Amino acid sequence: MSLIKKGIIASEQIAIGKVKLMKKQKVKISTEKISDEEIKLHVDKFEKALNDYKTILSETKVDNDTQKQVIEAHLSMLDDPFLSESVISKINEHYSSDKALTDTIDEMVVMMESLDNEYMRERASDYKDIGQQLLYKIKGIENQKLDSLEPNTILVSKELTPYETSIIDKDNVVGFLMDLGGKTAHTSIIAQTLGIACLVGMKDITENVKDSQTVIIDSFKGICIIDPDQETLLEYKKKKSELDDEKSRLQKNRYNKAITKDGRDIDVMTNIGNIEDLEKGLESGAEGVGLFRTEFLYMYNDNFPTEDEQFESYKKVVEILDGKSVIIRTLDIGGDKELPYYKFPKEDNPFLGWRALRFCFDMNDVFDAQIKAILRASAFGKIRIMLPMVISVEEMEKALEIIENNKKELKDANIDFDENIEVGIMIETPASVIVAEDLIEYVDFFSIGTNDLTQYILASDRGNEKISNLYNTYNPAVLRAIKKVIDVSHKHGKWTGMCGGFAGDTKATKLLLGMGLDEFSAPAASIPKIKDVIANNSFEEAKIYADKWKKLQKLKGKYLNKFFVLKFWYLMIKLYWWLYGNQRFTIF
Repeated sequence: MSLIKKGIIASEQIAIGKVKLMKKQKVKISTEKISDEEIKLHVDKFEKALNDYKTILSETKVDNDTQKQVIEAHLSMLDDPFLSESVISKINEHYSSDKALTDTIDEMVVMMESLDNEYMRERASDYKDIGQQLLYKIKGIENQKLDSLEPNTILVSKELTPYETSIIDKDNVVGFLMDLGGKTAHTSIIAQTLGIACLVGMKDITENVKDSQTVIIDSFKGICIIDPDQETLLEYKKKKSELDDEKSRLQKNRYNKAITKDGRDIDVMTNIGNIEDLEKGLESGAEGVGLFRTEFLYMYNDNFPTEDEQFESYKKVVEILDGKSVIIRTLDIGGDKELPYYKFPKEDNPFLGWRALRFCFDMNDVFDAQIKAILRASAFGKIRIMLPMVISVEEMEKALEIIENNKKELKDANIDFDENIEVGIMIETPASVIVAEDLIEYVDFFSIGTNDLTQYILASDRGNEKISNLYNTYNPAVLRAIKKVIDVSHKHGKWTGMCGGFAGDTKATKLLLGMGLDEFSAPAASIPKIKDVIANNSFEEAKIYADKWKKLQKLKGKYLNKFFVLKFWYLMIKLYWWLYGNQRFTIF
């Protein structure tokens, strides 16, 4: 009999395959104290395990940046003196190497999981991973093989460690099902990168499947079907075939321009954090880059990157783009993004605190280095500068003054740059929406960051599962804010793009087109579909659709209010009857 299990959607796709159940070997940890004579033996055993694992990581061949970053992160952790010193210190206190290691890793995991930052909490899995790998080495246990799997394999595990995701046989894996994990876990990121179905946070999926069982993953609905009947299997084979055909059709047309049926040319760009993202975006038909997240240059580093280091990165991007434009967002650090080499002050509300432009204004040298690097790279291609988290005209004036000062320094040094480089801002705060009419006079464009804008407007933390139902970009308040920003820019002869997650929601493409959005910047996977929706609609049709949507929302609100009024009086009558009804009947 079929069994349906639900999970958190990490990567949307349909997959049909056979289960490969990953079960971790239980390792018995020695609790007996060791003698003085055994201390050196156990220190040597730990150090050998450490060096062996470093060698394996160094020799592991990977073909994408995400996996490469995992390996680099693990190598960095293994080189952390705190790890080795803590383990050796415990061994010197007469703990066995396996006990000393597990206690140290447990301490580090607890510390990471206690942090407010979601990204850093997810990094606790990295420590669990290196702890497991080192423990296996100490105990002489072999890992399960993941580099050669059967075709159409669905990997099922409590969680896949970062190292496991880095060596996985990606050609034969069609889906992941995990007991644990969130949307930012390594398993989720790899699934999104590979474009395969993935559900995480399933709690007990490992207890409900066996090796070689047939499983269907419908991660559009957030379900998996274990041992589906023949009818269900045929139904999903048909759905997958239709999905593959649609994907193939979109791929064929991905390089076509996004022009509406009535001739309106819309820019469809991609969001990137590295060269791999850029290449995927261009392969999917992106016409440029609408958001270059420069924070990754800082986060995956052991110091603030120098002007020259940044210049080389930006130059490489514009050269690959070969005339296509790139919007480079200046450093957006703080909030949920931290640096391994810089201690941010503890903040009760980090999203509302010292982040992005506020950080840059206080860190003059860091900001100047980035602005100079961007300006220098602008001599080699079309670059636009975008400033995040702007809330006032005063901030805008200050930022523009800094940019002009850096231009002057480069000019005095006879260094080439684009003197007419465009500067825009990310609209991601209610303040920037309200004063958009004032801000537009200082900038060349707006780009709406819907992730932060939505959470600020709705007072709903996008990382909080308890109120995830409140986080809704289709909320009328958010949509009205988007419309206001677009209208303000058009009134002043300028344009508005969108680089937040909403731009990649293909169900919203027609709505946003009708609202007048000039540019969509989305993940690579969404680009062909966005182009297809635009090409199959006229701007006038989309405008009518957006107007109908607006009226529908008003109507919903109107009837919802009426419903609540009627509900109120119904309850009042019911209460009155309960209080006095029986008494009246006894009187009569």
